[in-house]
Amino acid sequence: MRYRFLFLFISACLWLVVGVSHAADKVVSIAYLELDDDPRYREKQMQARYPGQPWGRPYAGAEVALREARFAGSAVGVEFRLSHHSEADAEAATATIERLAEQGVKYFLLDLPGGAVAEIARRTRGRELLLFNLSALDDSLRQAECQAHLLHLAPSHSMLSDALAQFLVAHKWPEVLVLEGPNAEDAELLAAFQRSARRFGLKIEEVRPFVLGRNPRERSRNNVALLTAGADYDVVFVADANGEFARDVPYQIQKPRPVVGSAGLVPDWWHWAWERHGAPQLNGRFLKRAGRPMTGYDWSAWVGVKAVVESVARTEGGSFQKVRAYMLSDELIVDGFKGNRLGFRSWDHQLRQPLFLTTLNWVVARAPLEGFLHKINNLDTLGFDKRDSNCRF
Repeated sequence: MRYRFLFLFISACLWLVVGVSHAADKVVSIAYLELDDDPRYREKQMQARYPGQPWGRPYAGAEVALREARFAGSAVGVEFRLSHHSEADAEAATATIERLAEQGVKYFLLDLPGGAVAEIARRTRGRELLLFNLSALDDSLRQAECQAHLLHLAPSHSMLSDALAQFLVAHKWPEVLVLEGPNAEDAELLAAFQRSARRFGLKIEEVRPFVLGRNPRERSRNNVALLTAGADYDVVFVADANGEFARDVPYQIQKPRPVVGSAGLVPDWWHWAWERHGAPQLNGRFLKRAGRPMTGYDWSAWVGVKAVVESVARTEGGSFQKVRAYMLSDELIVDGFKGNRLGFRSWDHQLRQPLFLTTLNWVVARAPLEGFLHKINNLDTLGFDKRDSNCRF
């Protein structure tokens, strides 16, 4: 009996050695890049935890996905590695990408503002690599500034506003009063919502500009009750990319109406209160790792690593060309814990995904909503369909 246990022990050790050796046959490296002083992650902004905005750096999401990838990697003899890089600006980030690419790194997760993502994509055009946009929502990145090697994990502004418009139509709230902020991104939010309103038949009654502050000489633009007086509307849409003004709008408007957009009912692509399709387990793993709830930005980092792992595993550790071809094909199936098969659109490389209509502590609905249909894929009712796209690779 003693020799039998000794034999089993030695066999297990040999199996472990062979398994570890097999797992190290090939290394696939994924690089994560961010900016040192990204205004989206300044301490005051993070402490406020505005809905629909990042609550911290999403690198922890990539770390969670990397830990989950161990089994898939060992099955095909691949070890996945993740490196973290923080740079001063887009130029420095581009130099880092070029340096890492020369060392064999092919996959790059970009947690950068839209302008930086566009610049890096232009500078690296034609290289054998893939860039994954984690957090830039700019429509232009999916339209005129699209690139063949740039894949979008975060949804666009138009996808989010389409989800919201579907909800308003479904609830028969067609007349909308819009409050618009003074910043460039506020104008982008408004443009996306105006597009969604035309697409789904909403009526924007009026657009009223607001300013942040308590200056009594600007009460007509900073006082919510005055801003929303004298108009007829079913709902108030707030276009406030910063989020600071929007948080004061619910319960301060002139009429008892819902508030949507940057406050109240907020479209998002992940929420810590989502309770289906394995989401509580993912939220728990992230909370343990990061010490805070998971947001859409964190989900982007998680699903980016997962898309790479899935593509490498399905091609059995194949060449970059095989992995890229599989990732951008209809064969790719990524389980994002949202209940739908996820994959990239061929015309703009945007990740198809359901979106959530959320409050501070609940997921009210998941879009596409029932009744909003598409002849090929209902997820394409969100954002730029092929016939609407200006992207030309």
